[in-house]
Amino acid sequence: MTNWTSENIPSQKNRIAIVTGSSSGIGLEAARVLAGKEAMVIIAVRNLEKGDKAAEKIRQDVSKANLKTMKLDLADLDSVKKFAEEFKREYSHLDLLINNAGVMIPPYSKTVDGLELQFGTNHLGHFALTGQLLSLLISTESSRIVNVSSAAHKYGKIDFDDLNWENRKYKAWTAYGDSKIANLYFTYELDRKLKANDLEIITNAAHPGYTATELQRNMGLSTILNALLAQSVEMGTLPTLRAAFDTEAKGGEYFGPKGFMEMRGFPVQVDSNDLSRDKAIAKKLWKVSEELTGVKFDFSKGIQTANE
Repeated sequence: MTNWTSENIPSQKNRIAIVTGSSSGIGLEAARVLAGKEAMVIIAVRNLEKGDKAAEKIRQDVSKANLKTMKLDLADLDSVKKFAEEFKREYSHLDLLINNAGVMIPPYSKTVDGLELQFGTNHLGHFALTGQLLSLLISTESSRIVNVSSAAHKYGKIDFDDLNWENRKYKAWTAYGDSKIANLYFTYELDRKLKANDLEIITNAAHPGYTATELQRNMGLSTILNALLAQSVEMGTLPTLRAAFDTEAKGGEYFGPKGFMEMRGFPVQVDSNDLSRDKAIAKKLWKVSEELTGVKFDFSKGIQTANE
């Protein structure tokens, strides 16, 4: 069997993709590959200056890149709403949504809306964004959603009684794992709901293995570990791209590197842990996510926002 690479991606001419967190790392590389395939790519970022620099970097490699930088702060639900509204005003379809942005093991802090930063950004921000773009995804033929998770989901265990870590000693790694297993609950439950409503949107998850990116800036040993273990950003982005373009994918699948402990290697379908497949937890998280974001998914015609 030949290894899956970006060569497997056909032309994306006339297709539109949103990549969150695409000013650096995996998001930037995914945007670069998509631009090279002639997609119209929305660089959705919190910092517009960094986003514009990323776009320039892509244009150096892809001279005819079709890019637009748009402001999106996933730690601010009002910003998420404004982004979705602006996008829907300007574009009539959406072929691919890559929910890639994330924060990793920062000191304890909260989002604008008072939610623990990692859970609020990595999960709830993307939950709200997806819901508010759902109508376009439904009306676009062969659309896909990719949620970028992590091997760190294996030490996530969501405490519904203390989602904001106000009653426990804060453990940044555990909170990160919680946000990443939440990405998987969201992926699998969204896939079930789409199929139950006979919608053909394919929703998958991916993880990059151990990839050298800026996300590791809060890890003290990152420089040494990156040199010893990490794979390139180009390789680390391939699971995300395979989740987005694998022609055999049916939805509800998880892609990662095929090497030792899924740390590096070409992308293949991998298994997430048993806890991430718990349907009762996924349903509960969905309900809580709707309550915390004010966003309810309407699979018949798209989005209803509870808190106008």
